[in-house]
Amino acid sequence: MKPAPFQYVSPTSLEEALVNLAEYGYDAKLLAGGQSLVPTMNFRLSQPGVLIDLNNIPELAFMKSDSDGSLHIGAMTRHRIVENAAEVAQYAPLLHETMPHIAHHQIRNRGTIGGSLAHADPSAELPAVAIALEARFRLRSQRGERWVAARDFYIGLFTTDMAIDEILIEVAIPPMPPRSGWAFDEVARRPGDYAIVGTATQVVLDGAGRCEKVHLVFLSVGEMPVPAKQAAAKLLGQLPTPELIAEAAKTAASQDVDPVADIHASRAFRRHLAEVLANRTLTRAFEQALSS
Repeated sequence: MKPAPFQYVSPTSLEEALVNLAEYGYDAKLLAGGQSLVPTMNFRLSQPGVLIDLNNIPELAFMKSDSDGSLHIGAMTRHRIVENAAEVAQYAPLLHETMPHIAHHQIRNRGTIGGSLAHADPSAELPAVAIALEARFRLRSQRGERWVAARDFYIGLFTTDMAIDEILIEVAIPPMPPRSGWAFDEVARRPGDYAIVGTATQVVLDGAGRCEKVHLVFLSVGEMPVPAKQAAAKLLGQLPTPELIAEAAKTAASQDVDPVADIHASRAFRRHLAEVLANRTLTRAFEQALSS
């Protein structure tokens, strides 16, 4: 298949890209790594009139850590760079653990963290991880700049809070508190396939070993990442015993998620996987927090 005819624009600065985006508006699409957009264009599911290529804007590809332990990653940073970065392993170990689960090596060589987050695929790993990490996104347009929390960024199927004239600039991940634990896991038909169900988990314990904070976020169970709020409510303020974790996992699968059936799995099988993965990742995360 070949894409429909389109105009190609290749700005070399962020300001130039913002001018292009404001000029072409709804007729334009931003090209990051192209691992999702280009296939949809080839199948003519997406037919932008103008393609604005962000790959020649070096100011959008960076990674830096602050003295407080927060991590900033430019939107055009490739998955492969994030996967192998020592800063990510140190300051955002949940993200480090997740990266090898994203598609295949070839896709991670080209795909970008900003492209995946802005694409808002409900089966993608990074949106769920960003919510679990309490990440924030920096957006810019010619009208100005603003920050949006990851939990507020996703508003529907392939839909975000980002305006048509805005570009995602960077992802900011706050420092990990003491006595934190994390875990990511997913089930897919084959390594590199989209997950049938996945879970990103980060927890924090207080000085007495009780659950002070928990983020349990599912992917591939709805139209966008799904935080398990009712399961979290059972854990907060409690000692994370195996029995309580099992009860929280059952609550997550029965009350927090409402998956749909497709050719890969029934609703019941997805609920079963949600319970298994929630139990598994919560157990690992609390064990890490207890040993830190």
